[in-house]
Amino acid sequence: MRMRAVWRLWSPGRGSRSVGDSARRRINASCPRAAYLGLLAGMALKPVLGKLGSKRVVLASASPRRQEILCSVGLRFEVVPSWFKETLEKSSFATPYKYAIETAKQKALEVANRMHVKHLRTPDIVIGADTIVTVDEHILEKPIDKQDAYRMLSRLSGKEHSVFTGVAIVHCNSKDNRLETEVTDFYEETKVKFADLSEELLWEYIHSGEPMDKAGGYGIQALGGMLVEYVHGDFLNVVGFPLNHFCKKLVELYYPPPKHTIHHIKHDSIPSVETFENLSDEENDSSSPLQYKGAIKLDRSKTHSSGGVCSPGSSNIIKPNCMMPVENQNGVMENPDKFPSKILELLDGFRASKALFVASKLKVFDLLKNKGVLQAVDVANTINSSVCGTERLLDACAALGLLEKTLQGYSNSDSANIYLASDSEDSLHGYIIHSDDHLWPLFTHLESAVKEGTMQNYRAFGKKSENLFQDSYYQSMEVKQRFMAAMHSIAKLTAKDVATAFDLSQFRSACDLGGCTGALANELVQKYPNLKVTVFDLPEVIANVSHFQPVRQHTAPVTFTSGDFFKDNFPEADLYILSRILHDWTDEKIHMLLSKISAACKPEVIVKVVCGGQWRRALRNNWVQYASKQIAVDKQYKGIIDCVVRIPKEQGVLSFWRGNFANVIRYFPTQALNFAFKDKYKQVFLGG
Repeated sequence: MRMRAVWRLWSPGRGSRSVGDSARRRINASCPRAAYLGLLAGMALKPVLGKLGSKRVVLASASPRRQEILCSVGLRFEVVPSWFKETLEKSSFATPYKYAIETAKQKALEVANRMHVKHLRTPDIVIGADTIVTVDEHILEKPIDKQDAYRMLSRLSGKEHSVFTGVAIVHCNSKDNRLETEVTDFYEETKVKFADLSEELLWEYIHSGEPMDKAGGYGIQALGGMLVEYVHGDFLNVVGFPLNHFCKKLVELYYPPPKHTIHHIKHDSIPSVETFENLSDEENDSSSPLQYKGAIKLDRSKTHSSGGVCSPGSSNIIKPNCMMPVENQNGVMENPDKFPSKILELLDGFRASKALFVASKLKVFDLLKNKGVLQAVDVANTINSSVCGTERLLDACAALGLLEKTLQGYSNSDSANIYLASDSEDSLHGYIIHSDDHLWPLFTHLESAVKEGTMQNYRAFGKKSENLFQDSYYQSMEVKQRFMAAMHSIAKLTAKDVATAFDLSQFRSACDLGGCTGALANELVQKYPNLKVTVFDLPEVIANVSHFQPVRQHTAPVTFTSGDFFKDNFPEADLYILSRILHDWTDEKIHMLLSKISAACKPEVIVKVVCGGQWRRALRNNWVQYASKQIAVDKQYKGIIDCVVRIPKEQGVLSFWRGNFANVIRYFPTQALNFAFKDKYKQVFLGG
């Protein structure tokens, strides 16, 4: 919905953004059983969808699993993650599920109040959820580090435990500028039994990175499924949201049916689903929480325009292409068209990016951080811009969640103060300016790149690819420092995830090729004090790294060595790292660089590309056979080249952008890492 606001501000057209089709496809592909449960549960929810279609429904959770589960039944909603700090005292609750319910309720109420007061957009419904795992009367939430994950999983090994999800459905109403709320809550419990887990299996799973953002330290829908012996209850509750119970609760709220209309349908190991044959407004208006007009009435014997057939006796399974007719405000039955939310999101995405770029370039976030709340006219006068244009830009940023808008004026959101103000410790300002000045011009020539199959640096900047770095980035001190600030900001943001994604404690030396300011290197020596890290980069870079270094260095400092990795010899190391390097060079240059790494490796050293999701599976299919054999070094690196060079050609450039990169690269998947290490460490860390 934030994207919709940008659409309205910058064009005469109208559109909306919701979580939808792509998420449904992901859950259908990754978990067919979950998709089937979604279909069955959706039977109960279908009548309610017509009621909610015109309402602002908000999910107060950033969990992609909850988003996908709700999308699987066709619910359209926007996502506003809750800022509620989960600091409730667990011991003050009589039972674990009461703690989960209260946390879910506080999450939803925080979002409802924030949207009403700060966003000036009162939602109609806010959905909050909280999932916990309990074993031996102890509540297990998300692990804080790998050792904590190990303690959790060890405690679960060989035992049955309970998974509780508390859900709060908050109906909101604005009366006399005051927010009124009505809360409905419930919980679901599922019993899960773990097999007896070996130490080796535990650590393999922990090193995959999957446990770190999961309650109880495991994800049953992914690799964590191999740890489970049986499940009693709602499977999706363990994934993160009790869809069946949620659907029943919504129908209970909006369409409480007479007893004789309820039919229980049971399937093996699948929770029962209730369907309703006769749902009319006349029967149910009195008990509906909100008085809506327009019930959904279905003649199951008719074929609808979508091509799906709902025939008598087929109510157990609704075909995916069976469209439910909805009565509009004039009492006319209509077949709702499938809403192309993903396509509209893609169409509108460049507007949001450019709004961020322009606001950053004009130092809007710096101004608001220093001055606090300002009116549009004050901002316009300070940045020497028109009041009309400035107000539209500020409104766009508020719609995107970058700014907060109140009657008093505009102010930075918390994330803007942290990541968008140029003087912030974790600022992305440099990378945003780099994206606007360098990446945006390149992508405006994408059509030429597709037709010609060549880099477009000459069209964008008047420079050939070979000379771009020397002639463009390093032509002046200002441009040089701006580029280094961009690389530093993005590397610093992802460095901690990279450094903690794998256990590198047995390495003694590492060389970060093209490591720029040493952001990743500094994180590595913080995590592994016995690891000696050398950053190898161009002399022009090394000469200007001093002011990017940590003020207080509690570990051995990183060593910086100047050189050209295409021309000069590398420093010796057990581990070589290439971060944000390979995507900039031609096939020939990649061959040359990987050949040099291969030559620098000691005997029985191999080179790997470590990543996650779709890319990891593609790597396995294309070249993981090389990693399982001790073969000549001059042949070993060819597996990587087959991956880096051939995958984009055979599967498309977007193959590098697909998939869940988990804790390896959480935010910028192009920052793939290339590790070279001794044969004794040649196991694939992510389960390969």
